Amino acid sequence: MTTQILNFEDVKLYYDHVYALKGVSLHINEGETVALIGANGAGKSSILRVITGLNSLTEGQIYYQGQRLDGASPDEIVKKGIVMVPEGRRVFPFLSVKDNLMMGAFSRTDKAGIKQTLEKVLVRFPRLKERYYQSAGTLSGGEQQMLVIGRALMAKPKLLLLDEPSLGIAPKLVQDIARSIVEINRDEKVSVLLVEQNSRMALSISHRAYAMATGSIALSGLSAELLKDDRVKKLYLGG
Repeated sequence: MTTQILNFEDVKLYYDHVYALKGVSLHINEGETVALIGANGAGKSSILRVITGLNSLTEGQIYYQGQRLDGASPDEIVKKGIVMVPEGRRVFPFLSVKDNLMMGAFSRTDKAGIKQTLEKVLVRFPRLKERYYQSAGTLSGGEQQMLVIGRALMAKPKLLLLDEPSLGIAPKLVQDIARSIVEINRDEKVSVLLVEQNSRMALSISHRAYAMATGSIALSGLSAELLKDDRVKKLYLGG
């Protein structure tokens, strides 16, 4: 039986009387990677903001592992196992790679477990091991993206939220990051919600997807089928 880890029920959000989300219903199953695609301003980031408690929804409910999530504070949400990698590679530039990674474990007290997670992150991202004592601000854009994903993994998430991980990254490193997302989902059994404007990449590495248009879900389905859908090709894949 499939278990839902996250469930949106008719979620509405508006800023200053302008609707950002107009009654969105979606779900993520345990162990699944779900892509959220759409143009800038479609509402993708608003979905992440209400999941993480950065914005309070106007109407509707959000359930996480069967319990109401809306109304919880951002730090409570992290402790429940929901961790976001924000857009824009927000590293602590003057801290070392090591210290940036350890910041991700701030809510944990299991020293042996933290050490084990750190070792796994460095195996997953060998570049971070090579640059372990370098200041994070000296890394390339792609390396910084690996660092913020690694930092999120230090919190041992059950649900990982990724906001535009390919944005501004060299194409070769986009492939590396896409591969790492697949491996994190498969090997660590972490459920993933991937928000991406690079729709082709997002659909290629996810199980299911939702395509957004102006605060609403326009299309949804299996990612492999949406990749072949003429409407998706025209609206989201540039062809």
